[in-house]
Amino acid sequence: MTLNLPLKQSLLSLALVGLIGCSSTNQADYTALAEQTTASTNQQLLLDLVQQSHLSAQGSENNQTESSIQITDLVSLPELDTFITQALETNPSLQQSVVALNIAYAQQGITAADRLPTVEASFSGKAQEDSDDTYTTDLTVGWELDLWEKLADSSNAAMKDVMSSQASLQGAQDLVVANLMRTWLEISLKQQLVTIEEQRLVVLENNEDLVLARYKSGLGSLEDLDNAKSNSASTKATLADYREQLASSKRSLTLLTGQWVGESLDVSIPVVFPEVLNPLDVMPDQNLSRRPDLQSAFLNIEAEALRTDAAYKAMLPSISLSASLTDMAESPSEALLTGPLWSALGQVSAPLFQGGKLKSQAEVAQLTTEQSYWAYQETLLNAVNEVENTMGQEGSLALQQQHLALALESAQRSFISYEEKYRQGLVDIFDLLTVQQQTYDLEAQLTQTIYNRLINRIDLGLALGLGASA
Repeated sequence: MTLNLPLKQSLLSLALVGLIGCSSTNQADYTALAEQTTASTNQQLLLDLVQQSHLSAQGSENNQTESSIQITDLVSLPELDTFITQALETNPSLQQSVVALNIAYAQQGITAADRLPTVEASFSGKAQEDSDDTYTTDLTVGWELDLWEKLADSSNAAMKDVMSSQASLQGAQDLVVANLMRTWLEISLKQQLVTIEEQRLVVLENNEDLVLARYKSGLGSLEDLDNAKSNSASTKATLADYREQLASSKRSLTLLTGQWVGESLDVSIPVVFPEVLNPLDVMPDQNLSRRPDLQSAFLNIEAEALRTDAAYKAMLPSISLSASLTDMAESPSEALLTGPLWSALGQVSAPLFQGGKLKSQAEVAQLTTEQSYWAYQETLLNAVNEVENTMGQEGSLALQQQHLALALESAQRSFISYEEKYRQGLVDIFDLLTVQQQTYDLEAQLTQTIYNRLINRIDLGLALGLGASA
């Protein structure tokens, strides 16, 4: 099929008018702006991390520099692997992200189909009084030429949506694994606190028995007995609270795996905290571009930018081709394209007036792209804030742990000294009990601080995009 000269001239005129209109939109390149912002932020953040890691690495024996470290490497929990595998398969919130990704794939398939030819077939029969029956078969092939790559832009935008959903799924997986690690450490913390309070309770109950015996012998006062009972009862209340928190943490660990057994989780979790890989040694090799939420937000900008291009190109002329085969006969068998008539049609169309609809759609698309850009900026600022907060907490918690360890050592030496003086009759039981109580308090405080530091390591890993493999 060939186009005559007047048709060619009309097509060129319409194309020229459309291109002039499209070139006057003056769109902002939000993708480039986002890349510039990310590059400058990563550069500044990298300098801060280098300084922090150099300070932290002094005296450190672990100098791993691989950039492939994962969040599960920050805390050595090999017993948790079974729970991680189970959670990645059956966690309900994670499965919703998997379904969302499959939906994005299906949507991309719908959009990509617009670029392919369409084939339609029809068969009809007609019966009319005083005339022979007629049967008609029609086969039509249609195809829109994507001269301006409008359909390609829409298809590519849908593919960006798929990639964004993939990043969101990775972020959901990382969060589930991090929550499992947090819960595991929380169980270990509660076990240690329960042990400390049980030891404290034994001492307080022994003291209560001693005070009661002294009171019956007329050597003690009623106030001393009431204080001893009060301390024992208070510790029993704290111990009951810790035991329930421990049971709740075990139920939470089961719940994260996407299953429910209705009973406490029967799993052996070490009472002591696990080995920790110092992540600061590898932080200079990391940057925020590994964060799934930033990847998803950036891909959303690219997708909306492509949709904006497609919206402006919708104001350009379009060319569609169609060809059909038609056969008409007096019986169904004879109408099955045994002697068809063919026809071909080339159509050029351009929107001239639609009340400003297409222009408004293009403006909406451009504003949506700008909105995605600012959403990315918000995500980036939050990411930087998370890194700075966790880095600050790392230094603070390290100092707290160091000071509390020294304080506990001093308290333990003081207790040994008071215990010796008590045996010599130089101090009474209440002085010894006070020092021992202080030792238990410092031990619990140090345990809580170590737990906080381990949790902060996990938060720091998430903030820097240290993911988990599925």
